[in-house]
Amino acid sequence: MATPRSTSIRNFFIAAVLLLLIHGVNSFYLPGVAPEDFEKGDELKVKVNKLTSIKTQLPYSYYSLPFSRPEKILDSAENLGEVLRGDRIENSPYVFKMREPQMCSIVGRIKLDAKEAKEFKEKINDEYRVNMILDNLPLVFPIQRQDQESPVYQMGYHVGLKGQYTASKDEKYFIHNHLAFTVRYHKDMQTDSARIVGFEVKPYSVKHEYEGNWNDKNTRLTTCDPHAKHMVVNSNSPQEVEEGKEIIFTYDVEFQESEVKWASRWDAYLLMSDDQIHWFSIVNSLMIVLFLSGMVAMIMLRTLYRDISKYNELETLEEAQEETGWKLVHGDVFRPPKNSDLLCVYVGTGVQFLGMVVVTMMFAILGFLSPSNRGGLMTAMLLLWVFMGLFAGFASARLYKMFKGTEWKKIALNTAVIFPATIFALFFVLNALIWGQKSSGAVPFGTMFALVFLWFGISVPLVFVGSYVGFRKPAIEDPVKTNKIPRQIPEQAWYMHPAFSVLIGGILPFGAVFIELFFILTSIWLNQFYYIFGFLFLVFIILLITCAEITIVLCYFQLCSEDYLWWWRSYLTSGSSALYLFLYSAFYFFTKLEITKLVSGILYFGYMLIVSYAFFVLTGTIGFYACFWFTRLIYSSVKID
Repeated sequence: MATPRSTSIRNFFIAAVLLLLIHGVNSFYLPGVAPEDFEKGDELKVKVNKLTSIKTQLPYSYYSLPFSRPEKILDSAENLGEVLRGDRIENSPYVFKMREPQMCSIVGRIKLDAKEAKEFKEKINDEYRVNMILDNLPLVFPIQRQDQESPVYQMGYHVGLKGQYTASKDEKYFIHNHLAFTVRYHKDMQTDSARIVGFEVKPYSVKHEYEGNWNDKNTRLTTCDPHAKHMVVNSNSPQEVEEGKEIIFTYDVEFQESEVKWASRWDAYLLMSDDQIHWFSIVNSLMIVLFLSGMVAMIMLRTLYRDISKYNELETLEEAQEETGWKLVHGDVFRPPKNSDLLCVYVGTGVQFLGMVVVTMMFAILGFLSPSNRGGLMTAMLLLWVFMGLFAGFASARLYKMFKGTEWKKIALNTAVIFPATIFALFFVLNALIWGQKSSGAVPFGTMFALVFLWFGISVPLVFVGSYVGFRKPAIEDPVKTNKIPRQIPEQAWYMHPAFSVLIGGILPFGAVFIELFFILTSIWLNQFYYIFGFLFLVFIILLITCAEITIVLCYFQLCSEDYLWWWRSYLTSGSSALYLFLYSAFYFFTKLEITKLVSGILYFGYMLIVSYAFFVLTGTIGFYACFWFTRLIYSSVKID
């Protein structure tokens, strides 16, 4: 009998082969396309998701703790992105009736043994939160702040808390065993049906008491009695977590009509109270762009125009030889660099990344990658990466042929394998660490196989197709001829040393994005939603321009110093911004996160290393193509006898 997870993987394979004709319907939909109407009395099934903690970053399935369970636990089919995020969506014993309030419904009762008490204490100590879902809306805990009218929402609720009894110094652990749910709905006046627009909870810790012997069906609690209208309103008598303690799980459900329409129900989750900071980020980045644009304009309009005009007026070779600067190296500037094959591979990979990022952002801006579709963003990025292999192969083969290369199959294979293999190896090690912690964040073998299938079954063939097409096209011709004997490079000033200029080049591109980077890291590591893709797209455009302009400026200074080895340096100049990204992630780790476990720290830096490596490839490729265009432009304007 096939499990829901194996069914999900099989469906995913079918979808990938059919170019997402099936899967795409589920992955990309505008918020508000498929509302569900509920009549009064309709059954509402609450689903449980993973337990999460910002202190450990290791998710666990809900039933890894001995909570009350339904008769049979059923897994919901998860897409690729959900599995990679560690989501484990399952049914729960919490069942509501639409618009029918419930008071003090008993879910179940457990008696803790030593192992179960230890597990609860560990999760409470690590500040784990329980996540639930109703009608695809995540459960939130509202926090009212004095300076804001609307409450701030936190995802899920804490498993429990630590505290002390009055007149006692011993720290105790208490579990949240009573949940007061609030379901908000928007009513249709014509049909009397309603749509769910909010799902909130207030958790309490209550040491429930009852008279007589326990009976699952007929026991009446004295601490929480719907008949006597005795509700739980505080945690004055909390439920302690200790071996041998009896814990009774209960819940209330309240239904509140809301003016919020179904299409706008996610607005409260995505509400950003700090738009001004994002605008400050944009203005800060634009200042950098304007500064660099001014420098590039000055170089292009004044210096180059004067230099080219003067150079073209020279009549004799002797006069030309007396000239200094970028004109002198015209016979060497297009000489293929060392390790040109590797440069072709990295440029092709960067084109693949650029295509993936641009198309993903377009989908996100149009609203197709709503947070309501859990895992949709990650699934889209993976699939787009796979299909962008076509452009990676094309770009690397075109550059390879310009360098007079002949073995296009070798360059295609390297393009298809080198970068993904590095990432996959690092990911495999990190996954093994997660597996060792028995976390639901560990990617199952079936999903790992799906990733390998995407890589070798779709991406690699597409890279070869792109390389074949690119290699068949005529080679890109250099605007000037290359001398047979390389020119000697004069001794350079200290500030023109490759290492110094490369490190300087990465500062401005990083400076253009670092404010927005803070919000992205917060959304990833502090379990918050990031859905301001309009801001992100503006910052990305500014990043493209900044990378291009800083590389052009430094490339011009390099050529003026008669140093013609610009190929790799142009890639590394803007690519070095990835180093600053990684250093900033380390700063963020020590100043904003409360991670204390070694494994969690290794996971954080491992994943940020992957992100920084990808950022290096992306920004390096942008810088390379900018410099490539710039050098061809200026040398094609010079008359060479």
